[in-house]
Amino acid sequence: MWTVGVLAYVLTVMQRTTLGAAGLDTAERFGISPGALSLFVFLQVAVYVAGQLPAGVLVDRWGSRAVLVASGIVLTAGQLLLAFATTLPFAALARVLVGTGDAMVFVSVLALVPRWFPARRVPLVTQLTTILGQLGQILSAVPFLALLHGLGWSPAFGIAAAGSALVAVLALLVVRNAPGDGWRPGETVSVREVGRQLVAVWRRPGTRLGFFGHMGTQFSMMVFSLLWGLPYLVSGQGLSTAAAGGLISLLVISTICLGPVLGVLTMRHPMRRSWLLLGVIAADVAVWTAILLLPGPAPIWLLVVLVLVLSAGGPGSVVGFDIARTSNPSANLAVAQSMVNLGGFLATLLVLAVRGTLMTAFGGFTPEAFRIAWLVQYPVWAFAVVGVIVTRRKARRLDAARGVVPRRLRKVLARPRR
Repeated sequence: MWTVGVLAYVLTVMQRTTLGAAGLDTAERFGISPGALSLFVFLQVAVYVAGQLPAGVLVDRWGSRAVLVASGIVLTAGQLLLAFATTLPFAALARVLVGTGDAMVFVSVLALVPRWFPARRVPLVTQLTTILGQLGQILSAVPFLALLHGLGWSPAFGIAAAGSALVAVLALLVVRNAPGDGWRPGETVSVREVGRQLVAVWRRPGTRLGFFGHMGTQFSMMVFSLLWGLPYLVSGQGLSTAAAGGLISLLVISTICLGPVLGVLTMRHPMRRSWLLLGVIAADVAVWTAILLLPGPAPIWLLVVLVLVLSAGGPGSVVGFDIARTSNPSANLAVAQSMVNLGGFLATLLVLAVRGTLMTAFGGFTPEAFRIAWLVQYPVWAFAVVGVIVTRRKARRLDAARGVVPRRLRKVLARPRR
C-alpha cells in the first residue's frame, strides 16, 4: 500500500515541478514576462490550495484508493494538455488540472499511514513518505529536463503524463484503505455539517500550530523548487544549467537524509516539536540574509549551504502534520492535515505573486531583481513565528490531556499562567 502511495507522490511532485524546471523554456515558448510566468504557477498553486479541504473531505468520505485513482487521471489529462498547448489559455487550463490532481495526492497517502503502521512509527513513516516524494524534483530537474532539451516540449510532457496514468492503474489494482475491515466510508453529511466540522478542526490549537509551523518552514523551499530556484541560480547567480540542476538534485538528496533525523526527533521529543519548527525557520532566515547582503554572486559553497538549509523545509513542515495528528480524532485526520498543508501553500501563493510583480518592475531576470524579490519572504517568516509562539502552549496542554507528552510534564502544563 505504502509503496504505491509513495510512487504516486513521487510522480505528483515531478508533475508539480516540471514547469519550474522548464521555467526559461516556458517563458520563451509562450512569450511571457517573469510576472506572467509567476502568475502561471500561481494559478496552479491556487487551485492546489483551493482543493485541499475538499480533498480532505473526499478522503474521509471515499478513502485513499478512490481519490488516488481520480488524481492520477486528472494529472495525466493536465500534462497531456500542456504537452500540446500552443497558446497561453490552454497552458493555463493544463496547470489548473495539474493543481487539481496534485491537491488530492498527499492527503490520500498520509491517510494510509496511520492505518497500515503502528502509532509509534507514524512520525517516521510520514517523514519517509514526504522525503521520498521529493525524488520527483530530481526527476523534473534531471531526466525531464534532458528529455525537454533532447526530444522537445511535447514528447517530454507526454512521457511525464504517462507516469501518472501508470500510477492510477496501480492504485486501482493494489491500494486498499486499511487492513481487513478496518475502514468504513464516512457518512454523507450536509454542507452545513461539513462547515461545522471544519470549524471544530480549526479551533483545535494543534491544528493551528501545525498550520503556522508548516507555513514558516515550507514556503521558501517550495518557491525555490516550484519555479524560481533554477532561474535564480542560472540568471541571478551565473551558474550553468547543469550546475544549477546539480544543486536542485542536492536539495532532494539532503531532504532524504534529513527526513529520518527529524522523524526520530519528533518521535522522541514530542514536547520539542515547536522548537524544531522554529529552528528550521531560523536557519532559513540566516542563510538567505547572508546571501542577499553580498554585493555580487554568492560563492558556490554558500549556495550549497542555501540548498542544504532549504532541504530542511520539507521534513520540517511534516512536523506540523504530526502535531495535527496527535491533536485530532481519526475521523477528522485527513481534514486536519489538509488544513495544515494550507499553511505552507498559502504562503507560497503570496510569495509567488509578489515575486513575479517585483521582478517585472525591477528589470526581469536580473541579479538585482532577484535580490529585491527574495525580500518578500521576511514578513511571511515573521507572521509564521508569531503564530507558532502564540498557539504552542495551548497545543501542549491538549497533548498532555491526550497522553502524548510525558507524565512528569503534565502538571507543569496544567498550571495556570501568571
